[in-house]
Amino acid sequence: MNPTAPNHPVHGHVTFLGAGPGDPGLLTLRAVEALAAADVLIADPQVLDVVRTHARAHVDMPAQTVTDESSKTVGTPEVPVLRDTANLVMSAARGGKRVVRAVLGDPGLDGNAGDEMLACATEGITFEVVPGVATAVGVPAYAGVPLRDGKGADVRFVDARTASATCWSEVGASEVTAVVSTTLDSVAAAAGELVSAGRKPDTPLTVTVAGTTTRQRTWTATLGSIAQVLKAAKVLPSPDGGQPVIAVVGERGAAARRDQLSWFESKPLFGWNVLVPRTKEQAASLSDQLRSYGAVPSEVPTIAVEPPRTPQQMERAVKGLVTGRYEWIAFTSVNAVKAVREKFEEYGLDARAFAGIKVAAVGEQTAKSLVEFGVKPDLVPSGEQSAAGLLEDWPPYDPVFDPIDRVFLPRADIATETLVAGLIELGWEVDDVTAYRTVRASPPPAETREAIKGGGFDAVLFTSSSTVRNLVGIAGKPHNVTVIACIGPATAKTAEEHGLRVDVLSPEPSVHKLAEALADFGAARRDAALEAGDPVTRPSERRPGSRRRARS
Repeated sequence: MNPTAPNHPVHGHVTFLGAGPGDPGLLTLRAVEALAAADVLIADPQVLDVVRTHARAHVDMPAQTVTDESSKTVGTPEVPVLRDTANLVMSAARGGKRVVRAVLGDPGLDGNAGDEMLACATEGITFEVVPGVATAVGVPAYAGVPLRDGKGADVRFVDARTASATCWSEVGASEVTAVVSTTLDSVAAAAGELVSAGRKPDTPLTVTVAGTTTRQRTWTATLGSIAQVLKAAKVLPSPDGGQPVIAVVGERGAAARRDQLSWFESKPLFGWNVLVPRTKEQAASLSDQLRSYGAVPSEVPTIAVEPPRTPQQMERAVKGLVTGRYEWIAFTSVNAVKAVREKFEEYGLDARAFAGIKVAAVGEQTAKSLVEFGVKPDLVPSGEQSAAGLLEDWPPYDPVFDPIDRVFLPRADIATETLVAGLIELGWEVDDVTAYRTVRASPPPAETREAIKGGGFDAVLFTSSSTVRNLVGIAGKPHNVTVIACIGPATAKTAEEHGLRVDVLSPEPSVHKLAEALADFGAARRDAALEAGDPVTRPSERRPGSRRRARS
């Protein structure tokens, strides 16, 4: 027996992980690695959606309860009582699990993770700490209030809930930059404490709520005027007055300075709720692009994909692919790739079956799905990403160089004949095969339908005429305050036929150019409001009937 071996059973491992203030993009690479390896995930409610995206599909997420502090017996000596989350962490670790305890902000500066670490150390449970962006640091950065510059400065962090009279006196009697964690309805009281302790009432103050998220909002005032500013903005009184805020006290939050440095809230589509009538697979890169402009994309499928009614034609074509019947196969959508891949898997085939066959793809998402399948396309349109663009680059059939004159074209049941006709004109024989059927999707939830018809969305992106028809069919017509953006003239014409005013028209038939055009529209709208001295508002915040006709 090894006398140096521990006398307790083998435990699991705990990672105390900082998830940042709210922006999912602020997770560190180490945090993502730890989440991917976790057996158990225990997260603060505020960051659960941020972290579980990176966890395994079946990670255990035990339910948490909060101990009611008011239930303690008055007069009993204070004994440190572990919160329920700590008990969950300890229990899972004792069972040999890899536990990730995700906290809002940073484990060392936000919350009570230190107590939980101490409990692990006491029981001999190994743990590590993955630092995160602290709320008191990340929120000012997103609000355009850098806490230090090249000249240096003293910074003091104050939690208003636990600050002592001595703390307020020290901060109030100095000129330090103070970062105060408090609640919206307690900001004025915290400002009063500092003024009473000696800070001048005209000291600049910024207050930020929902920092680093697309719900972020910042007010610039002074210690003496903050109560009036929040009242004038109709922020207070409010049932939401208890929500946390970060207030920065000092010259670094001066209004003129912040106007120059407010990079996040000045994004062209900041806070806009944008409806993307596509499936999650189709909308992935488009939604990422919209987020980069500050928007909040909502994906609502307008079509559903189903197998063909008679699968024999598709089965014959796939067998012909393997036996050398085709020179080319052309994919015009992600769904076509998916249909062929599923049929391959049904027969026990993989990407090697494409050996010796030239592969064409329309669109970057289609090409990406082929690469994920293990197939690199031989031909992608160099110009317009459409059937017409593919025909521009498609070589004519040459009996000298092309041993086979046939093309396999798996596509939707409602696809147009443009590509088939063009290939025949170039001398090719085409097996035009229905690989899948598109049907109208089920209506979205009632809440989404009401938002569409009631003006809850700031913009909607229509990427085809069918998305216009289907969205109106399953959810109703978007409200007239909603900005309508269309990918091309044909889609715009369909929108107008359904009684919609088209505000934005993409300069090219590309979903990314469409998103870019919407961002340009949002930027121009923002600039016009600032030039006129008006507050910057989202389309959904304007009253019906007050909205002027916008130009594309």
